[in-house]
Amino acid sequence: MLKKLDRFVIKSFMGPMALTFLIVTFVLVMQFLWLYIDELVGKGLSFGIIMEFLMWGTATLFPLVLPLATLLASIMTLGNFGENNELLAMKAAGISLQRILTPLIIISVFISIAAFFASNNLIPLAYRKIYSLRSDIAHTREEIKLPTGIFYNGIENYTIRVKERDPKTSTLYGIMIYDHSAMRGNTNVTLAESGSIKLTSDKKNIVIKLYNGIRYQDGERIGYSDTSFVMQRIEFDGQEAIISLTDYGFKRSDDDRFGDEIMAQNLVNLGLRRDSLQNYLSYTQSNFKFRFLPSFRYSTQLDTSYNKNLTTLFPLDTLKTIPQTKERENYILTQVVDKINNQISIWEGLDYENKYTTIQYRKASLEWYRKFMLSFACIIFFFIGAPLGAIIRKGGLGTPVITSVFFFVIYWVIDIIGKKLATDGVIVPALGAIISTLVLLPIGIFLTKKSTSDSSLFNADAYIQAVNRFFKSVFQRNKSSNE
Repeated sequence: MLKKLDRFVIKSFMGPMALTFLIVTFVLVMQFLWLYIDELVGKGLSFGIIMEFLMWGTATLFPLVLPLATLLASIMTLGNFGENNELLAMKAAGISLQRILTPLIIISVFISIAAFFASNNLIPLAYRKIYSLRSDIAHTREEIKLPTGIFYNGIENYTIRVKERDPKTSTLYGIMIYDHSAMRGNTNVTLAESGSIKLTSDKKNIVIKLYNGIRYQDGERIGYSDTSFVMQRIEFDGQEAIISLTDYGFKRSDDDRFGDEIMAQNLVNLGLRRDSLQNYLSYTQSNFKFRFLPSFRYSTQLDTSYNKNLTTLFPLDTLKTIPQTKERENYILTQVVDKINNQISIWEGLDYENKYTTIQYRKASLEWYRKFMLSFACIIFFFIGAPLGAIIRKGGLGTPVITSVFFFVIYWVIDIIGKKLATDGVIVPALGAIISTLVLLPIGIFLTKKSTSDSSLFNADAYIQAVNRFFKSVFQRNKSSNE
């Protein structure tokens, strides 16, 4: 019987889990697409490139999708059990809530394991692909869309002006083309009554067809000092030209060039990066004195206690005065100012290097800990959603969605705050990574305890009765005091 119960519970959970996973993924992908829509439109990208971009973008959203889907599915499953009195029937048969949740706990553990492998293997690969695709798309030129009435220079070495366009046939009228490929100014101009300009399917060439036109072209110089030109005037009824394009279409580059990005590294690489950055910081801090004072001949030059002959403070009053000549004095002062400015520049450079390395170390450490937090968050959200569903006893997508969004927003906001504080050095990276789940952990424990004791936590009648008892006691106390 218990095996049939386990299969029933697992089957009841997997359906909402798959449904909520798809719904949450779709919503977040739409938000992802809206965020990067400006980078995709107008580039003439193929449908396959856009779908690949969205696919890898979907993989980067798993840290948000998996916890929210687990929370929503667990609330829906237990809520449906409570709403259909199935949970009551199981308890009446002597089956405790802990035993009912056992198969779901096992499923949540498998989900957390899958979440860890996704965080450690899939997500770094997805970020590497996303970075590469965004760079390749950014270097892809926009589609050729000739406006009317103005000069268009979107084609390299050419400037084109179209007077008007037929919207039905896409035929162009009043075409004027300046050819600057010879790099000698406006020495090659073509005028045509009508024509068409199309881009080949491989985006490597532009085919220009012109009708009833004239071409004006200056001839070559006989010599360098020759200022005379021979203008050629060529009339034509029809003419076709092909312009070769370079680096116009989408070109895929190597993904490994973004392998050093923190988000594109797995657990092992993040650990190596963190250790190397920590060693570098220790080295720079221990050798700061020698790096900051390169213009001094001796490292002990500023140490007044190094000279054994000096028993008191540095005798400033016995120092030699600056030479009496004005020119020599100005020269020495100029040298002093230059050395001070040089030391300030060195200090600013070392300070920037130290801050940048420290921030990179914090980010690497934070991301290293966050590889584990996705799995932990899935388990925490399950132990929030399952007890909560058993308490509120409401299934469907109404109450569970509202409740899930409420808890997820809390988790998401705290996670962003923790990440920001850890990056700025206010808290340690380990705390910044785990703080969001630490806040929700007591809530999960509290709800689990309440659900196992059949608490009426969300029973409105219980709160109404408590309020009535409070006002009744206050009324009786006032009545007795008046008597």
